[in-house]
Amino acid sequence: MRFYKIIFLVIFVLRFYSCKPQSSNTKLVIQQQISQGQDTVFVNLKEYSSDFVYDIKYATDATFLNAKVYDCPACYMRLKTVKALIKANKDFEKRGFKIKIWDCYRPLDVQIKMWKIVPDPRYVADPNKGSIHNRGGAVDVTLVDKYGKELDMGTVFDFFGKEASHKYLNLPKNILLNRRLLKRIMVANGFKSLNSEWWHYDLKTAIADPISNAKWSCD
Repeated sequence: MRFYKIIFLVIFVLRFYSCKPQSSNTKLVIQQQISQGQDTVFVNLKEYSSDFVYDIKYATDATFLNAKVYDCPACYMRLKTVKALIKANKDFEKRGFKIKIWDCYRPLDVQIKMWKIVPDPRYVADPNKGSIHNRGGAVDVTLVDKYGKELDMGTVFDFFGKEASHKYLNLPKNILLNRRLLKRIMVANGFKSLNSEWWHYDLKTAIADPISNAKWSCD
């Protein structure tokens, strides 16, 4: 008799857990968080989408700073920036591409270090005024194809020269088309470009947000 009771208990437990919500509901929960959240809070993009490619440059020493200035690679932004970026990425995915991210929110301390190395407002925002990166409303991005290969944009990230400008047209046609595609979709989803850097995009409404020097946790 005890044997049958054990069998009954096992069956009951299995049925109970089979009725619990599964991981397929995760995306629904995240959608609810996006719709209900405050647009100006800082969030981690990875918690809202798994459809981006990451190469956070300032978490390495392979930049013009020649130093690692982020303790760990992370992409934090204000929620409204995340929402706009996800929409843009969905538009790129329809065309067979994805956004690759080089930088997101940047603490003010890092901006000060950059300005000391390159005190040129065409390429580095004066920390006295603050960058949109410092406000959680800017991203440095490129595009990759379905194989993860970067599209040719004519220069590397953080190239300080006229060739990185949107206005520089002395480039092969395929490079100009790649830059125009990136710009067209980003602008259509609420961003604006920076003329001197083809990779840099600001959320149009971010200029009103306060500068931040908060650091993210690497736990």
